[in-house]
Amino acid sequence: MRAKGINYDTGFTPGGRSSRPVFDAEAVRREIRVIADDLHCDAVRITGGDPARLALAAEHAADAGLEVWFSPFPCELSARELVPYFADCADRAQEVGADVLVAGCELSLFAAGFLPGDDTFARINAVAGDNPDATEAAARLAEIAARLDTVLADVAATVRERFRGKVTYAAGTWEQIDWAPFDIVSVDAYGDASDAFRQGLREYLRHGKPLAATEFGCCTYRGAAERGGFGWAIVDYEADPPRLDGNYVRDEEEQARYLREMMAVFEKEGVDTAFWFTFAGYEFPHRTDPRFDLDMASYGVCKLMPDGSLAPKRSFHAMAKAYE
Repeated sequence: MRAKGINYDTGFTPGGRSSRPVFDAEAVRREIRVIADDLHCDAVRITGGDPARLALAAEHAADAGLEVWFSPFPCELSARELVPYFADCADRAQEVGADVLVAGCELSLFAAGFLPGDDTFARINAVAGDNPDATEAAARLAEIAARLDTVLADVAATVRERFRGKVTYAAGTWEQIDWAPFDIVSVDAYGDASDAFRQGLREYLRHGKPLAATEFGCCTYRGAAERGGFGWAIVDYEADPPRLDGNYVRDEEEQARYLREMMAVFEKEGVDTAFWFTFAGYEFPHRTDPRFDLDMASYGVCKLMPDGSLAPKRSFHAMAKAYE
């Protein structure tokens, strides 16, 4: 594999809920150095909805010698609002010397208007939940391909007017993308070592472009690897304070084992670049009481301690060894 990396969240807001309520510039600098020096990453995918936060983190990443994937992550914007948003981000990415601009992530879910639902969580529930709207939403997934491709083509053209690096898009596995406007084929590759998953990776390679796993990872409880990209959905936010919605067994080794298995799959199948999701879950604090240990719902290789500091998990050490 050419480059091994990790996602670094500067804060995005699905449904108006921030994934990083507190953003401290000095903490960002320190954490980026950990990614470069301790985790031995070659690359970092800087994600988030605020262009200024993205630019600040990207500057630190460039200073640390990392390959910078500048990855704006807008939520709840309409198709009309996406082009000017990405134009601003492209200017900032060019200014900080980013290597790759990722022109959105799973926009069929995170942008407004492609699928039914008033916000991201409603759209996810419509597609994946057990409710009367699921059939309709699943049918619309096939229908949105042309419209999504039109939006992405407009975004890519706008970005290229302002940004001289490579351009890609972080697709969900359910999205059928025309990759002609992009330099890299990228997919959020939540899966396993099965033959079916491997064959899916090979299908992406038929486009004749480098393949990136813009996300892969699992949460921190027993059985989380099987739930893949939906492992986070175990928190009851209606409770005060928020708590897990059932009884789960904390299992840091689940993450570490999954990381090792997937890296072997990506190496064998010819993936160019892979980014673990994610460095830390800043909205999921670790608690000793398992009912309130929201870190179980986190994909981070670091856990957020009650005092606000970060502590490495077993996956952190597994990554440092795998990335040496």
